[in-house]
Amino acid sequence: MSGFKNFILRGNLVDLAVAVIIGTAFGLVVTTFTNWLTSLMPDTASSIFSNEANSFGAFLNAVVSFVILAAVVYFFVVTPYTKAKERYFPSPPPGTPEDIELLRQIRDALVKNPA
Repeated sequence: MSGFKNFILRGNLVDLAVAVIIGTAFGLVVTTFTNWLTSLMPDTASSIFSNEANSFGAFLNAVVSFVILAAVVYFFVVTPYTKAKERYFPSPPPGTPEDIELLRQIRDALVKNPA
């Protein structure tokens, strides 16, 4: 069970899943916007606010759906995932890495005893 927990929380699995969900929803927004925009061309446009699948209303519906989906994913997936990740795999405390500290000690020793 511990290995599965590490797989879920350490890897980019959740990040990838969120990207696929948001990317798919945003693709629908782009598709409906393009359909609406092309419906405004003279030979296919009947009305800007028509009830067709290529209407401005369909575009607004896709935008609202995208915003709602993004909020749900953020509050029900990203936020709990971030909290669980910090709980089980806390970030290292801020500080100076060992190699930088070692270089500083060498520098200080050279300043004290110039050869």
